[in-house]
Amino acid sequence: MSIILHDLAGADPELRFSPYCWRTRFALAHKGLPVETIPWRFTETAAIAFSGQARVPVIRDGDRVVFDSWSIAEYLEETCPTPALFGGTIGRAHALFINGWADAVLLGGIARFIVRDLLDVIDPKDQAYFRTSREARFGMSLEAVQAGREERLAAFRDTLLPIRLVLRRQPWLGGPAPSYADHIIAGTLMWPRCASRFPLLAEDDPVAAWFGRMLDQYGGLGRNAKTP
Repeated sequence: MSIILHDLAGADPELRFSPYCWRTRFALAHKGLPVETIPWRFTETAAIAFSGQARVPVIRDGDRVVFDSWSIAEYLEETCPTPALFGGTIGRAHALFINGWADAVLLGGIARFIVRDLLDVIDPKDQAYFRTSREARFGMSLEAVQAGREERLAAFRDTLLPIRLVLRRQPWLGGPAPSYADHIIAGTLMWPRCASRFPLLAEDDPVAAWFGRMLDQYGGLGRNAKTP
């Protein structure tokens, strides 16, 4: 029986752009588990009410319901230990740091480059909610948040230095092979890839080379994803 994943989609149901859902999609693929994805939109809260909250990703594995990408990764590691996502207790602790860093630094940084672009790919029924909620969060219009992004790009790329330094010494954040740490960062970068045409990574950046390898993992799961 396939695991069912409720996954954020755009107006096009094949366009899946949530960074958290992509972390889960990579983790499921890493485990080699069959999955059925169900498109979900921002205002379809009733569709996932069974989970007791209102955000995706949500998975259903038989009678078990799990939400939140980190909790899902822990669940997958517990119920399907191999191939490992974390590589033990120390690896889990390291991945938790990467997860926190990505949420605190990368997601907020990326949002300021693509948040207005997102309005063009989400379902029309979600647009009023998205604009109102995000403008309240940023305290300005979506257009103002995204303005001047070309001039801010170099500073954003500087924030990737910790990843860059690791990738200069080893092929993956997980060492000799991808781990959940790689899935976290790659899933985060799938957000701008699947929601915007604005290029965040320089072509000669080691992070871009690593991301290209991640796109080709798991039968080209990331590479073959729908983009705008």
